[in-house]
Amino acid sequence: MSFSADVITLFPDLFPGPLGASVLGRGMQDGRWHLSTTQLRDFAEDKHRSVDDTPSGGGAGMVLRPDILAKAIDHVSPQGDTRPRLVMSPRGVPLDQARVRRLAAGPGVVIVCGRFEGIDQRVIDARGLEEVSIGDYVLAGGEVAAMVLLEAVVRLLPGVLGTAESHAEESFEDGLLEYPQYTRPQAFEGHAIPAVLTSGDHARIARWRRAEAEALTRKRRPDLIGPSQD
Repeated sequence: MSFSADVITLFPDLFPGPLGASVLGRGMQDGRWHLSTTQLRDFAEDKHRSVDDTPSGGGAGMVLRPDILAKAIDHVSPQGDTRPRLVMSPRGVPLDQARVRRLAAGPGVVIVCGRFEGIDQRVIDARGLEEVSIGDYVLAGGEVAAMVLLEAVVRLLPGVLGTAESHAEESFEDGLLEYPQYTRPQAFEGHAIPAVLTSGDHARIARWRRAEAEALTRKRRPDLIGPSQD
């Protein structure tokens, strides 16, 4: 059974966007994964198709109503659906490659894209929504964040990139940032490809790549390595 993603959004026309291009789009066409979008306003009850209201206790902006969002979630993810239910939120648990791998190994995902000032906490609790963040910044809504998450996941699905080797040595796969990459021409603006990479000695190349990855990670993301033991 292919990976199945359902996205609840106020802007379904934004999808598939980049998810429909290149290898991800071909994977969708080949049936390796499936994407459906649901317009949240379809579950509104008034003639204006309202989905939000003012925040209790006062404050700026509007909040998505729990009753309307709950109906949308129940529609796309009825009882017995084992897919995790996520909501993209800057206050969520940071998305990392380990979480991406777990999602890719599962049956799919249901994603709620927030807008305005947020979502009523009661529906988050009642429908078991897991808040996920793609970074310490705020976007206008959850749609772009949902695309980021889905691209990270879908590219790991069997057959989407072609071979497992395509992503086996990428950043975060072994807890390190990826080593520098080079290709022809041999010389570019006075800079040559490191000689070790053209030596044909695969053991030396592996050691060089590991050393470069460790050095780059220490410089840019020491948090991935942890505190020094010195």
